[in-house]
Amino acid sequence: MGARNILVRLSHSCVSIGTEVAGVRMSAMPLWKRVLKQPHHAKKVVQLMRDQGAKRVWDRVTGMLAAGTPTGYSAAGEVVAVGDQVDGFAVGDLVACAGAGIANHAEYIDVPVNLAVRIPSGLETEHACTVTLGAIAMQGVRRATPTLGETFVVVGMGILGQITDQLLRAHGCRVIGTDLDAERITIARGCGMQHGLTSADGDIAEAVRRITDGYGADGVIVTAAASENHEIMAVAMRCCRRKGRVVIVGDVGLNLQRHEFFSKEVDVLISASYGPGRYDPVYEVEGQDYPLPYVRWTENRNMEEYLRLMADGRVRLDAMQPKVYGLEQAPEAYQALSAPGKKPMLVVLAYPRGNETPVRTLRVAGATASRSGTIGVAIVGAGGFAQGMHLPNLAKMKGDFQVRTICSRTGANALAAAKQHGVAKATTDFNEVLADRDVDLVILCTRHDLHGRMALEALRAGKHVLCEKPLALLDQELDAIADFYAGSSTGKPVLMVGFNRRWSPAFRRMKEMLGGRSSPLVAHYTMNAGYIPLDHWVHGAEGGGRNVGEACHIYDLFHALTGSHCVDVQMSGVTPRGRQWARNDNFSATITFADGSVCSLLYTSMGSKQYPKERMEVFSDGRVFMLDDYKSLTVTGGGKGWSSVTQDKGQAEELAALARMIREGAPEGFIAEQIEVSRMTLESERRLMQRATPDG
Repeated sequence: MGARNILVRLSHSCVSIGTEVAGVRMSAMPLWKRVLKQPHHAKKVVQLMRDQGAKRVWDRVTGMLAAGTPTGYSAAGEVVAVGDQVDGFAVGDLVACAGAGIANHAEYIDVPVNLAVRIPSGLETEHACTVTLGAIAMQGVRRATPTLGETFVVVGMGILGQITDQLLRAHGCRVIGTDLDAERITIARGCGMQHGLTSADGDIAEAVRRITDGYGADGVIVTAAASENHEIMAVAMRCCRRKGRVVIVGDVGLNLQRHEFFSKEVDVLISASYGPGRYDPVYEVEGQDYPLPYVRWTENRNMEEYLRLMADGRVRLDAMQPKVYGLEQAPEAYQALSAPGKKPMLVVLAYPRGNETPVRTLRVAGATASRSGTIGVAIVGAGGFAQGMHLPNLAKMKGDFQVRTICSRTGANALAAAKQHGVAKATTDFNEVLADRDVDLVILCTRHDLHGRMALEALRAGKHVLCEKPLALLDQELDAIADFYAGSSTGKPVLMVGFNRRWSPAFRRMKEMLGGRSSPLVAHYTMNAGYIPLDHWVHGAEGGGRNVGEACHIYDLFHALTGSHCVDVQMSGVTPRGRQWARNDNFSATITFADGSVCSLLYTSMGSKQYPKERMEVFSDGRVFMLDDYKSLTVTGGGKGWSSVTQDKGQAEELAALARMIREGAPEGFIAEQIEVSRMTLESERRLMQRATPDG
């Protein structure tokens, strides 16, 4: 649980009839149909295949699909624990929670503070668990900017439409609801909606004009879910008066015809889900609020206001006849929503009551039996890199490794990955990993800010460690790790940092050919890193920036290539006029080594994606080596290079080297060198941030 998170034991969770059922249907489709429906994902996969090879990427994609994803995004329950930096929540509070991948259908959920609100006294969790739907409807209404006495059409009278109708009437508006299902119109009328229209009423737009004295509606809010139906938006435009507005909340076809809205000068607005803060990781994950005087209605405040309106009786759900299923009846609930014919409008899952403590570790049925003589592995952090790279590579090295535990902050993610890869145990408890005698090696794939502390804890517990780069973000963390190895590393666990490029076939071939050099070398490395938005976690406190988080790979390459110690680091950074780049996004580093070699790195996020990401030139003893994106090595001046159809950055070779070190011991000075590279990386960041100056 994070410092700004709360742990909630659920009482109820709401099943999203639109989003979740669509996801369930999508999961049952053949892969080719998914590609047709999600071409943006397909383009990314094709690009990865070009770089990494078709089979590797195919295995990664099909594996991730087979693992599945947690469902649910709206829930309510009781707070059972709070993080160290949490204000405003206490153990025992009843709260409603939102967020896909957070407010899942689960007995316990770990929730950032801005995605949770206290439930007003007297409001049942059975109703409060609809908080996400309420916030979505409320944001749609806010985007429409209704004023007292205006007329609005709500297209689609499902649960979102029903709530939207009630919110609009709370604003003093007249509402005309439309839906193909006459029963939904009847329910809305029973809650107070003035006018309801179905296809039986003929032309909807003409009927709206009759009701509005020929003017048309002031606005239309589209809450229908029909992604391939483009006619819905055409009808919405025709329902509007001149200079009206249409707000899109639901998933509908957007093949807009210009003439439908041009002549009336209709405004088309998109509603951003729950409200301001949605999709902003600083707000949602890190828990940093927007000041109320400047952002009056954030997603959190929308959630809070929706619950208040329900508690005051201004929004009512009873007429929608919520259908409640026990957790053990979840398959029946989804079947009821997917089956043809009449469907419940609102489905809620109820969780068993009890005072039991959270179960943080699960044994996985049908897991691969333990193999003697192998190195027992725990994967900590089951994100895309761990599942797409380490787990497939470990599976191919059955004689050396066996993954016995997968640990992740999200239990559903850990369990899904464990089931997919036949791993015996899934857990959210890192201490469980440290205490497990079957675990010999801990592979850390968490966010960067956790690396130093977790690596040291694992080492002290007697575990070998493969820590994805960087090793640490703080000098004191490196000091503590260095102190652990003070004197000698003999008899102590092996520590390897995930500097995989030094193990790549192309680099190893070059290093072998340079082994007998008689003079210092000159090396230049270009990293065309590509742009990452500033709100990405890599730029924040969790990532430490791109120099520390990624350029450290290249600093390690320079150390491995020269076999010498760094004696000087010079950094020159650029701060462009455009504010989309960080100060440590575009820079050059020049490193001088004790043997006289000089190595430079040009790191930039300003380049084209069509240009290779990484290239290295090395000049020594009358020869020139050109390493091109880990697909080829050419040698000018004598000697045979290396080439491959696909990119090979050495991840598998890294694991093979680690297995040898665990069994035979790490080479003399290997661990000290990694700590030295890590220190040099932190020093380079300090110098870079001091010397970066504004352009012009």
